[in-house]
Amino acid sequence: MCLTAYDAPTAEIIDPHCDLILVGDSVGMVVHGLPSTVGVTMDMMIMHGQAVMRGSKTAMVVVDLPFGSYEGTPDTAFASASRVMMETSCQAVKIESGSYAAKTIAYLVERGIPVMSHVGLRPQSMHVLGGFRARGRNQKVADEILRNAVAAAEAGSFAVVVEGVSAEIAERVTKAVDIPTIGIGASPNCDGQILVTPDMLGLFDRVPKFVHKFGNMREQIDASVSQYADEVKSRTFPRAENLYVFKD
Repeated sequence: MCLTAYDAPTAEIIDPHCDLILVGDSVGMVVHGLPSTVGVTMDMMIMHGQAVMRGSKTAMVVVDLPFGSYEGTPDTAFASASRVMMETSCQAVKIESGSYAAKTIAYLVERGIPVMSHVGLRPQSMHVLGGFRARGRNQKVADEILRNAVAAAEAGSFAVVVEGVSAEIAERVTKAVDIPTIGIGASPNCDGQILVTPDMLGLFDRVPKFVHKFGNMREQIDASVSQYADEVKSRTFPRAENLYVFKD
């Protein structure tokens, strides 16, 4: 069972329930209000990774390598990944796995960096893939996703995220690789599941089709702030139990 976290309090709450916590580059959109993950920087990922590590006690913590930090050469990827691991103390990194990625994954693993890969819908490549939409709706793309997953597994990835694909493709990938598959919008045919935590808690009005809202966080925050505002305006807050008592 996996979820995302970007701060210490959230990590502390979800940690007992999670096998793995992902410090995803989704932080750019969820926390910083960016239109995509492409604008996320290494400094942002490290800052949020450090915060999550302070809150997590037992779950494995994986930090995304952001766009532009690993695609160039394996040496570039190692410099980025080693910096993330040294500065956050996380247990692994995640990279989006196109056809170029197998060599990089093997290079990192050989040098002691555990890698989780990511196939299917790859948000960092949204401009090439045509936006945030399901992948593998024709045989050519489905076969490409399968090849990328198998290549990532053979290169040494310890797990692979499978995003935005049909149940049939998820099943094919899960059967084809000997590492855990973690689905997000990829049916129950994966070995595990991950969601963006604020999405599943109901913080946003609009969420992807594959998200089920397990809470109504947006409504609860709105109601709490409304009550606070009313009590401030009516001078019923602070209440007696909130006051310090002067002792002569």
